[in-house]
Amino acid sequence: MLKNITPLILTYNEAPNIERTLEHLTWAKKIIIIDSYSTDQTIEIINFYPQVKFYQRQFDTHANQWNYGLKKVSSEWVLSLDADYIVTEELLAEMVDLPIDNSVNGYFVRFKYCVFGKPLRGTILPPRQALFRKDKAIYIQDGHTQLLQVQGKSAMLGAYIHHDDRKSFSRWLWAQDRYLVIEVEKLLETPTSELSLGDRIRRQKILAPFIILIYCLIFKAGILDGWRGWYYAFQRVLAEIILSIRLIEAEKRHRDYPNAIGAKWGTILHKN
Repeated sequence: MLKNITPLILTYNEAPNIERTLEHLTWAKKIIIIDSYSTDQTIEIINFYPQVKFYQRQFDTHANQWNYGLKKVSSEWVLSLDADYIVTEELLAEMVDLPIDNSVNGYFVRFKYCVFGKPLRGTILPPRQALFRKDKAIYIQDGHTQLLQVQGKSAMLGAYIHHDDRKSFSRWLWAQDRYLVIEVEKLLETPTSELSLGDRIRRQKILAPFIILIYCLIFKAGILDGWRGWYYAFQRVLAEIILSIRLIEAEKRHRDYPNAIGAKWGTILHKN
């Protein structure tokens, strides 16, 4: 099965992460990387890996970036990875044993979030359909991120991917704020009846930070992970606080500019 799989990775200034990710992909004959014109040492690191086919594209949306990458893949199967994802030995062994010809077109993979390299007991990261047949899949934009649509039957793998992001807190904060501005736009433009329970709570602005703290520490047993569990919980609480602040800011602007809908509304939001 492995010879029919091509890892596909998106990068932008991922020097703190990309080497660890690539070191766990030495089994792959070819790796496709789509870079959004990194300005750090990402490209220098990538050049040490001869199996990497490297392309650059100016970033516009996650969906467009991933779909561009899919066009560069020639194998039947794609393993889509962020630049801070680690393919564990357990997952590799499971992929080796997958049947080549079956009715499944995509596989969901669960995650373990790492804090400074150590996996936590539980996280809020949902499973992601990371392994799929190329000709059965397409990405669409969903809020600040992408959503993969796979035709046909899907299944769940038993092993985990480790999400091990070692970028600085300043970079994390910058990325979260950038993503959450787009998430605010999605929350405000989507009818309440179409929002999930979690997103309805987020729309209320007050409860979400407190709920996520309890969820991470108690329901996901983060308190048993010691300071790493608190670190992760504080990260998620901070992200929800930023979202609440952005919601308040956006709603005030919407009251001040009631005709700022559609493209105009998006422009006002993205000025930040």
